[in-house]
Amino acid sequence: MSIQRIVSGTPIDEGEEKLNYSLRPQKFGEFIGQTELIEKIAIAVKAAKSRKEQAEHILFHGPPGLGKTSLAHIVANEIGAKIVATSGPALVRAGDLMGILTNLQHKDILFIDEIHRLSPTVEELIYPAMEDFQVDFVVDKGAFAKTIKVPLKPFSLIGATTRAGLLSAPLRERFGIHLHVDFYPRRDVHRIIARSANILEVEIRDDATALIAASARGTPRVANRLLRRVRDYAQVKADGIITKEVAEAALKMEGIDERGLDKLDRKFLRTIIDYYGGGPVGIEALAATLSEDVDTLVDVVEPYLLKIGFLQRTRQGRMAGPESYTHLGVENEEPTRAKPDNDSQPRLF
Repeated sequence: MSIQRIVSGTPIDEGEEKLNYSLRPQKFGEFIGQTELIEKIAIAVKAAKSRKEQAEHILFHGPPGLGKTSLAHIVANEIGAKIVATSGPALVRAGDLMGILTNLQHKDILFIDEIHRLSPTVEELIYPAMEDFQVDFVVDKGAFAKTIKVPLKPFSLIGATTRAGLLSAPLRERFGIHLHVDFYPRRDVHRIIARSANILEVEIRDDATALIAASARGTPRVANRLLRRVRDYAQVKADGIITKEVAEAALKMEGIDERGLDKLDRKFLRTIIDYYGGGPVGIEALAATLSEDVDTLVDVVEPYLLKIGFLQRTRQGRMAGPESYTHLGVENEEPTRAKPDNDSQPRLF
């Protein structure tokens, strides 16, 4: 990714992740939002715990910053097990995974973030581990090659991905529970900000909380990040109390508007409207015009704009939604609209 964005759901650095850890809920009862998802997973975990078994393999998928990692840790806390966390890009060789698997104890949880980025070698090794709790490890090469079956203690694999469509079918089918983590409604983000402010011992007015919640793009990680930025502004520029006026000034300084759009979001929409007549336009043409990476636009910029109706993804390309004209103060000449292709995976036109 070429730039770090304050409204991005991905972590900015390790320091932010350590701070976020202190704000994470530890139990299902502390988790705000995602009510149906929490109910489903709580029943599965409680049933497994009553049988004294490991939890089923679980796959969380959805945009970054919505709490997939927090949910994995909550499952571990609720079932009373240790959690070992890693990521798909970190598991390059089969030996990387073998060392982790052989050290897992009964009911332990292996959490793999961005699991769609596992290498083919590691992915093939994980199949028998998930199904039969054993791995077939090949030693030597050529005529001397032999397979050693290494037994494992029953464990639970929790995978998290922002690109569920990139998971191979064999890996996806081995998860017993599939749960989609969606953007949070504003009322839940409001409660999350209030909870975080209480933990951080920050005094914040209710109207300021509402303003930050409206700008947080339905993403808890963004909400907590904005809260910290506004807190810093309040301590330096005000008396430490976050009022609506203080929050407005802090968000304006960060270039974030009342719908949570930053400069790149607005530039993305203005490019479609001004340069391509509102669309349709291919994502690669947009990336070239904006001098941005295609993956950055598809993974980071587009999901929220699609969610709020500011962007339409059609078979012919990307188009600016009618509400984006109003938000940007641009007159909509009502160009002919192609039929949205909302059910498809992101296409690289």
